[in-house]
Amino acid sequence: MITISKDKNKLDVPFIQNFLKDIYWAAGRTIEEVQRTIDASVCFGIYLDGKQIGFARVITDYVVFAYLMDVFISEEFRGKGYSSLLIENMMNDSELQEVKIWRLATTDAHFLYEKFGFRVLAHPEKMMEKIIK
Repeated sequence: MITISKDKNKLDVPFIQNFLKDIYWAAGRTIEEVQRTIDASVCFGIYLDGKQIGFARVITDYVVFAYLMDVFISEEFRGKGYSSLLIENMMNDSELQEVKIWRLATTDAHFLYEKFGFRVLAHPEKMMEKIIK
């Protein structure tokens, strides 16, 4: 049975960190850093028969802006629609219904996010960033 929960006490932080430490967008993230990101975000765990198989988090002010991050499903559970279930649950979450602008970054999952209304930036020239290494 698949369940999705925002209960941070259910999250398997070592499982999350083990996945993130090797993935291109979060390579090297320590367990302490993963815990700090969890503490500062709205988090969603997806579970199969009580075992965590995926994760996603949202940074938000609950009204104007939300940024979707760290979305993943364990490799052995991919291709079964679990990522779509996770994102659908997030987008329909009652606490996030007032958010006007949603953003995310992806290298290879545009097809997934387009199903939920995400598009390339209409005005990328307006966006700026600062990256500290």
